[in-house]
Amino acid sequence: MSGIASLISHITLPKFVKVHQCFTHNELSEADLAAQLETGLLPLAGRIQPGQRICITCGSRGISNMPFVTKYLVDFVRRQGAQPFLVPAMGSHGGATAEGQVEILKSLGITEETMGAPLLSSMETVKIGHVDEEDFDVHIDKNAAEADGIIVLNRIKAHTSFQGPYESGLMKMLTIGLGKQYGAHICHSRGDDSMSLRIGLNGKEAIQKANVIFGVALLENAFDKTFQVSVIPGEAIPTEEPKLLQQAKDAMGRLYFDDCDVLIVKMLGKNFTGAGMDPNIVGRCVNPKLKMGINAQRIGILDLSDESHGNATGMGRADLAPMRFFHKISLDDTNPNFITSYDPTAYRIPVIVENDEEVLKAAVASALMIDYENPRIILINNSLEIEDILISEAMVPEAMAHPSLEICSDPFSLTFDEEGNLTTTF
Repeated sequence: MSGIASLISHITLPKFVKVHQCFTHNELSEADLAAQLETGLLPLAGRIQPGQRICITCGSRGISNMPFVTKYLVDFVRRQGAQPFLVPAMGSHGGATAEGQVEILKSLGITEETMGAPLLSSMETVKIGHVDEEDFDVHIDKNAAEADGIIVLNRIKAHTSFQGPYESGLMKMLTIGLGKQYGAHICHSRGDDSMSLRIGLNGKEAIQKANVIFGVALLENAFDKTFQVSVIPGEAIPTEEPKLLQQAKDAMGRLYFDDCDVLIVKMLGKNFTGAGMDPNIVGRCVNPKLKMGINAQRIGILDLSDESHGNATGMGRADLAPMRFFHKISLDDTNPNFITSYDPTAYRIPVIVENDEEVLKAAVASALMIDYENPRIILINNSLEIEDILISEAMVPEAMAHPSLEICSDPFSLTFDEEGNLTTTF
């Protein structure tokens, strides 16, 4: 029993119902994906000449269909009589080492053997230009700079800590991905408010000074599955990417509620989003100027995914967590991230209580100006898988009135094991 047990003993948790959030299933099959790629690539095939060495970028995220698309590009380059090679384009990820970045790609299924192309990994960059407006040099990966042409590949999606015409996408891959630790440092050094601007300036300079043949942009739906692939001539990336970013934002998942008293996230994890839990869903961003996702007065997290290997990035967005979460945190794997991002807020440890049940009760007890007999609570499994959620009875009328929500159960009480940890599944 923790020190706050007596202070929250009067809190009675409400009953809950299961709710299905309806999102569009429009993901592409591999055959459809190949057809879209071929349609986009063929008009640009003449930009690749026989005998040329062509660099293809490979990022660090577990993006849907990434190995398939990468292999398709390798084969396409070979069909033009050119020599493809791969480079890790992931800033300072992988411990900011060439070996570490190769290991990240291996974990994603991208190796020399699976892709059928050399993988050249180096943290060395070369200066290719300068941005006068912000007075910084533009660097890219040395191997990429020595290539006859660059194909930049990435997913375009909303970022978790800044907004603007360029967020996560091709321009960011050119700036931070190919820029390695230097590029990450330059873009983060003036804070989140300058990120989109600096990505745009750096990316445009890279396109002008390096031979960026074309970009391949993947767009994902609410289930993180590819629903569109766009092939963009290099010089058109700066004007086309903002349009694709808006399409990606329109397609992403969301909680169909404006606010709640308490939001409980069962699992935090880097495998769900680089931010541990996506502010576009849970509503809290390291940049307080931005409005993202739901407005929850209190947020609790219950567990840390095994895939995160102790990296608890994002826990600072939560108010409460149980002891079992605390014991899974690796400070050595978590804390270095705040140096790169220049912001410790996402890495602060929440208030730690004994178990899951105390997280829920303490969250309710500490909320301001709510109906404590009928609190508005939402439970989600993680910030990626939000098709099926739980809501407390007080939120049922609002759910029944929403065309994209379906009530899937009668009211029931949450169940906990003898240690007080949640056993209810949904």
